[in-house]
Amino acid sequence: MYRPKKYRKDDDQFILPFLRKHPFATFILKGEDLLATHIPVLIQQTEDGSWKLFSHIANHNRQKQFLKDDVEVLVIFHGAHSYISSSWYKEADISTWDYSAVHVNGKIKLQSDTELRASLDELVANFEKEQENPFYYNQIPKKMLEEHLPLITGFWIEPVKVEGIAKLHQSYHSEDVDRVIRKLDASEDPLRKQISEDIKKEHQL
Repeated sequence: MYRPKKYRKDDDQFILPFLRKHPFATFILKGEDLLATHIPVLIQQTEDGSWKLFSHIANHNRQKQFLKDDVEVLVIFHGAHSYISSSWYKEADISTWDYSAVHVNGKIKLQSDTELRASLDELVANFEKEQENPFYYNQIPKKMLEEHLPLITGFWIEPVKVEGIAKLHQSYHSEDVDRVIRKLDASEDPLRKQISEDIKKEHQL
């Protein structure tokens, strides 16, 4: 990933919360050509601070035939982003795009049936916990589960390289940063509002 030094974010204090906040990722591997799928990918952390990712894909996905132990994959986690108009600055400048992302290169380890069931339980619980009437994995009819499980393949991703980036108007004059924040906050686009919050946090505003 292209990352000018001032935008690099490689510390766990940035990476781990980012992975949890933005779990819907782009999963890329090399087959006959480059193949990508958009799937939820969750992080599992151990007491010693190490971590790995997990997810699953449908068996009729083209990626399935290339999904094997020790295959290297790239997972891209996307944060909020927005176009920043040069018309927002006090003086003439160049328009740009603010954004954040984390790239994880990792090695695949296929899950056993038991691991797949446990990871699906964790996946569903992660997203159902905030619902008004949560419907957990163990509430799904058993017959439906038994029909569904053979149609998917679960896997772990052991990270081998992790790179984070947050391009949030570092090195800009404070007046221009304030102008950008005001413009973003005035928008009804939730992505713009989120990138505004990211800029405020980066600049401790």
